[in-house]
Amino acid sequence: MLRSTSLARLSLKRVTGLRYNSNVTVESIPKRWTLLSTAEQNTIAKQLEELQKKEWTALSKEEKAACYYVSFGPHGPRTPIQGEGHTFKVILGVGVVLTVSTIFFLIARAKGQEVPPSMNKEWQEATNEYLKSQNSNPISGISSESYKGKGYVSKV
Repeated sequence: MLRSTSLARLSLKRVTGLRYNSNVTVESIPKRWTLLSTAEQNTIAKQLEELQKKEWTALSKEEKAACYYVSFGPHGPRTPIQGEGHTFKVILGVGVVLTVSTIFFLIARAKGQEVPPSMNKEWQEATNEYLKSQNSNPISGISSESYKGKGYVSKV
């Protein structure tokens, strides 16, 4: 007799559609999620999965938010790779590298040797004369009849 009354009560709860038995605390799951153990996370995820099988309109706003966070939130493999302030660090790093490389360039330029002897104007004019005497590139080059360029003379 006792057994039949408890079964009747249990079936009555199922028939009347009383709210599901939820032992999941859904308050502030995004804040608590990283503090939970893997077993607790799995338990909560399974319970929320069962909640989602029921009618979606029957869920409270907190339960919907918890379901969304567990399904699509920034945890596990969806954790952002870059944290806060990453852009500033990249810009600062690029600026430092450019500054250091500019300093190295200016030091090398200041300490470097003079211009090579083949870059002075007399050497280049002598090169032009030598190439003309050797009839180098007679069709379109310095030895051609219609050539009007400066030849190998360059500005330094």
